[in-house]
Amino acid sequence: MTGSVQPFVVLTEEGETVRGPAGGPATFKARAKETNGTLTALESVIAPGEGPPLHVHIREDEMYYVIGGGLHFLAGGRRFDAPTGSFTFIPRGTEHCFRNMGEEPARLLVLFTPSGMERFFEDFAKLPPGPPSLQAFRDAGYGAWMEVVGPPLAQLDAR
Repeated sequence: MTGSVQPFVVLTEEGETVRGPAGGPATFKARAKETNGTLTALESVIAPGEGPPLHVHIREDEMYYVIGGGLHFLAGGRRFDAPTGSFTFIPRGTEHCFRNMGEEPARLLVLFTPSGMERFFEDFAKLPPGPPSLQAFRDAGYGAWMEVVGPPLAQLDAR
């Protein structure tokens, strides 16, 4: 066993919940301190029509497992749908964004490896209520090595 990392379980309604970046809450299931920096895991709720702006993670690979609902992705210049039960892998350095295309909130298990993206979610949760600007996303992402490179998918599609 490495360091002081111990096996653990986080039950369904457990974990710290913060304001998420796509119109719903984000609940931490694992952070750097519990995983010795191996990964960050959270459950994220995505409101209908919502999604993050086009962005890149410099240090982390990102994975999504769609628990409920469905998303439309733009990743690495490729578009694809991810319905309930889908798993998506986004390698670090890949421009990506997504949008909930359904009429109900989507639920995702989001994983980052190595850990560190919890800083973005913590900083984002401190923003004033209301729709965040691209600059607010940039500011929250800065400390977590996340670079915002474009608008959300809804705006990209409207062009």
